[in-house]
Amino acid sequence: MVTFLSTVIVLGVLIFFHELGHFLLAKFLRVRVEAFSLGFPPKLISKKVGETDYRLSVIPLGGYVKLLGENPKDEVPPELQPFSFMHHPLWHRFLIVLAGPGFNMIFAVLAFFLIFSIMGLPYLTTEIGGVKEGSPAARAGLQKGDLILEVGGTRVARWEELSQKVRETGELPLTIRYQRDGQINQVEVVPERMETSDIFGSKVSAILIGVIAPDKVAVEPISPLRAFTEGATTTYRLAVLTVQSLYKLLAREMPLKNLGGPILIAQVAGKQAEMGVANLVHFMAVLSVNLAILNLLPVPILDGGHLFFFLIEAIRGRPVEMKHREMAQAVGLMLLLALMLLVFYQDLLRLFSPHQ
Repeated sequence: MVTFLSTVIVLGVLIFFHELGHFLLAKFLRVRVEAFSLGFPPKLISKKVGETDYRLSVIPLGGYVKLLGENPKDEVPPELQPFSFMHHPLWHRFLIVLAGPGFNMIFAVLAFFLIFSIMGLPYLTTEIGGVKEGSPAARAGLQKGDLILEVGGTRVARWEELSQKVRETGELPLTIRYQRDGQINQVEVVPERMETSDIFGSKVSAILIGVIAPDKVAVEPISPLRAFTEGATTTYRLAVLTVQSLYKLLAREMPLKNLGGPILIAQVAGKQAEMGVANLVHFMAVLSVNLAILNLLPVPILDGGHLFFFLIEAIRGRPVEMKHREMAQAVGLMLLLALMLLVFYQDLLRLFSPHQ
């Protein structure tokens, strides 16, 4: 039950924010919104307020905002043309479409801001979580649980500071001061170039001493202003990471088993909900960034596909012919269906073969 409710909340909130972006920009630019739906048809309930029909529909894997004159084939009466999507300037249409992914990014910034404001900024300490056998750290006598205080005469409090100092030193002797059982000790370690795995699972060569980061996370209380800045920075880093992941998937540098769909989302949402509201909100923020980037891909029927057509229109000085758009949208639909089948297949493999 927790998994089901958390999945509904996660998808509902992210879809709502995405469609809200389209809705608010359309309203602001005086484009008539005929329908605002959470979910895809058939509709469960609906209520018309003003010119807009607000709907809650059965299929929860998306939503839509229907604009007057959105389809170039629609006939719009002359008196309504000032409120028609296709009769508005190109830059208006571009902003309305871009607002969906944009609001997903805004949601992520606000979610991280909320977490960092209330909970503080999490970071990894310099406590050693493990030592690789035969590594420079092992030969120097460093052990799991040792707290590293200084590296090369520089005080370090965060794991990234420790890693950076080791990389900067290169393969030269490095003095490390650490605390063990309340006593301060000092050893000399000579970093070596070793093979390791990056965040994508690819093998890379790096200057290391052979220590493993801890599982423990410390928290630093920060001001609301810094919480907002860190929220924006975290969102930007996740966006870059998502783009890099997509590139590596397409270049076959990352295995397809890393793909996940609705089943994986449901599983993770359920686990995060059991761990607390903050974990669930963090997961929603990460997923929101992923959805924003995926929606910006230049695939017809996605927001990125519409934006691509608008760019072509800006270059040519006239819209792309309807027959060409329809052909491209058919291809885009097939690509999207193929991707959905692929991620669903990977979800099933993960579900029934957890050790694949």
